[in-house]
Amino acid sequence: MKPKLRAVRVHPVVNNGHEGFLLEDPLRLSERMIFVPRALAPALALMDGTRDLRGIQVGLQLRQGLYVPTSILEQLVRHLDEALMLENDRFFQARAAALRAYREAPYRPPSHARAVYPAEPDALTEALEGYKARMPDLPPPLDAPLRAVISPHIDYARGGPIYASVWTYAAAAAREAELVIVLGTDHNGDLGTVTLTRQNYATPFGVLPTAQEVVDALVAALGEEEAFREELHHRSEHSIELAVVWLHHVRGGEPVPLVPILLGSFAHFVAGQGDPAQDERLNRVVSILQDVMRDRRTLLVAGVDLAHVGPAFGDPEPLDAVAKAQVRAADEALLQAMQEGDAERFFREVAAVGDRYRICGLSPIYVLLRLLDGGHGVLTGYDQCPADAQNGSIVSICGMAIA
Repeated sequence: MKPKLRAVRVHPVVNNGHEGFLLEDPLRLSERMIFVPRALAPALALMDGTRDLRGIQVGLQLRQGLYVPTSILEQLVRHLDEALMLENDRFFQARAAALRAYREAPYRPPSHARAVYPAEPDALTEALEGYKARMPDLPPPLDAPLRAVISPHIDYARGGPIYASVWTYAAAAAREAELVIVLGTDHNGDLGTVTLTRQNYATPFGVLPTAQEVVDALVAALGEEEAFREELHHRSEHSIELAVVWLHHVRGGEPVPLVPILLGSFAHFVAGQGDPAQDERLNRVVSILQDVMRDRRTLLVAGVDLAHVGPAFGDPEPLDAVAKAQVRAADEALLQAMQEGDAERFFREVAAVGDRYRICGLSPIYVLLRLLDGGHGVLTGYDQCPADAQNGSIVSICGMAIA
């Protein structure tokens, strides 16, 4: 047996006084989490499918000077296997079954109801309306029809007032839309992926139907395998869901056809391995969606956050007031490019610093700005939300409407 660890979420933790890492399945095929002591963590890096247990044991001795009995490694591999964290037949079967169940369901249920927001329509309406009391003062109306909304995807407890600001500002445009294209960050997506689904999205207010004809046009350009290779990510990804709940709310529960699209990482572009402006796949998607936008009154939505900085995200030191001001200054350069609908400038600002601030919405914002091809936007709100108990880590968010 040569175990190969899947891509999993890794959370540094202290368990009963012992430092280590908590492993979590991002696809939620298993709800089980695995605690790995810090001393044993190097074994995970050796689980790449090329070594059996004896090879892992030898590797630890040579690289770390650490002897780990085979019985301990067997136990670790068994726990990983039971939690579906190894890339093997058991995982592939579980993933196939989950995808089949997702596609056969009448709709995608709201996966973050109860965890992030109330599941009952009346309670949800009350909660969303309640955020308006803390939202920033809204800017004057734009002098042209609103075409796009940039909404957070952070949880409502922290981002509620910013959600309220942008969706209150954009309410009329949301109600008038005949089609809504929603671009979400795929937190588990591969490099440069454009992931579609034919499944309908549901909120506690009802079902928002997916515009199948638009999906079909995109599939014809991307290819069936490429378009749906990571479709299961839609099942539990929150970036689209948390935006469309607000969309459905400001529409008073009235449905509207959606085109839900998850976009993967731009890390390769940031590293200089290609240019998103020259990427054939992205260019085909942009061209098709721009054609669609000409035929129907379309609202573009990006469910995104901005900077992720501090120890919670791997930085060595907590942020003080000066560091937070520096993050805000960097964000303001991005916000200016976004307000002007300038996709290339936005990307250059991120790439110039190697994405040091970890802009979580890089790919959806870039594609949205490409689709707009220029514009004039207003910032409805900006905030730096705490990301740890010490307030030394932050996630920055914004609300923006673009004409």
